[in-house]
Amino acid sequence: EPQPPYWAYAWAGGAVLARYILDRPVSVAGLRVLDLGAGSGLVGIAAAKAGAREVLASEIDRNGVAALGLNAAANGVAITVVGQDITAGPPPPVDVVAAGDLFYGQDLADRVIPFLDRCLAARINVLIGDPGRTYLPRSRLRLLAEYRVPDVGEAKGAAMKPSGVFSFEPE
Repeated sequence: EPQPPYWAYAWAGGAVLARYILDRPVSVAGLRVLDLGAGSGLVGIAAAKAGAREVLASEIDRNGVAALGLNAAANGVAITVVGQDITAGPPPPVDVVAAGDLFYGQDLADRVIPFLDRCLAARINVLIGDPGRTYLPRSRLRLLAEYRVPDVGEAKGAAMKPSGVFSFEPE
């Protein structure tokens, strides 16, 4: 039976970031937020609902971009979608970058980390949600919160592992 595409799941990192933002609206209220690698838009929608002034979502998968637009509309929030990889360039004019589950592959981590460093250099606060994937830059993270959530691809009824929300810190 065919697997749904990766963006159709609430991955653990995105799920915990969304929960964190909804639990602590002060983390985004009145601010401009970028949902990096937004998938279906869960984190960006949470940010909009928590009072972000503006939400930008970047997602490279065309179907993910379409799903994002539909999900934002279904939730009654406005999200500006950027349908391309923005990690090679300068950070957009935002106050907070939320990155959920972007450390599962070496090539992706190698693109994302320098981008997040440019965000820090531009005085942008970086939040990372992750269940502890292989290429997570652990030495650069400060744990803000932990939640138990199911993860992508796990069998129904599987034990839920803790996933963290971290702030990304300068080297």
